[in-house]
Amino acid sequence: MAAERFSERLAARIAATGSHLCVGLDPRVERHGGDPLAVESFLRQVIEETAAHAAAFKPNSAYFEALGSDGVAMLEQIIELIPEEVPVILDVKRSDIGATQERYAEACFERWGADAATLNPFMGYDSIVPFLDHPGRGVYLLAVTSNPGSADIQRRECGGRKIYEFVGEFAERARSEGAATDVGLVVGLTNAGEEVLAGLPDVPLLVPGLGAQGGDLGALAGTGRQAPIVVNVSRGVLYGEDGTPGSRAAGFRAQIATALD
Repeated sequence: MAAERFSERLAARIAATGSHLCVGLDPRVERHGGDPLAVESFLRQVIEETAAHAAAFKPNSAYFEALGSDGVAMLEQIIELIPEEVPVILDVKRSDIGATQERYAEACFERWGADAATLNPFMGYDSIVPFLDHPGRGVYLLAVTSNPGSADIQRRECGGRKIYEFVGEFAERARSEGAATDVGLVVGLTNAGEEVLAGLPDVPLLVPGLGAQGGDLGALAGTGRQAPIVVNVSRGVLYGEDGTPGSRAAGFRAQIATALD
């Protein structure tokens, strides 16, 4: 029996919870007195309070790697704490070629047990190939990120087309070639205009930029896309001014559902 594909599992989670919220785990150690143990305790609390509202969790490896080997160990422990029914998208933005990229894939999927990972595709299609032979897993390629600098390369025109459209072709190519790994795209909410979405294939989307970055959910309304969409919120859930992580997650869940459903 074939393994359940990542996109199928994510779609089932969205259907079961009615939530498109991806809870970003980006712990700021300075918010916890510089104490890694306090960070770990806080993240345990966040997972417990927000799991019922989460379509997925997205740990950002940078915030753990910055704490050294203890931080990497913490990342492994935090991923293990996430309930099995909630997909884990590991935000690593890896990019390399050949055997090095194979090791990155091994680290993400086998060592850390993530269900999906973010990749930087700008070294070319061969740089994502080592991630494509992993049944039940997914990758999200950076297509249009949420920062203003996405205009420097991603949204530039080349030969009458936008650069992000070439990234979208990578996702379609992987699907047409029967890749075991599902390939989606990262599309920042702050730059997810009608033109951008119209230029990208109907594949899973990871959408950052809601909350602290000020993205407008209206950009996603009425697009008619069928592949699963998750909208990431990190700081707004973890460190918002009002309520608890659980109550803030519930609020964002409702806000996103209103826009997408």
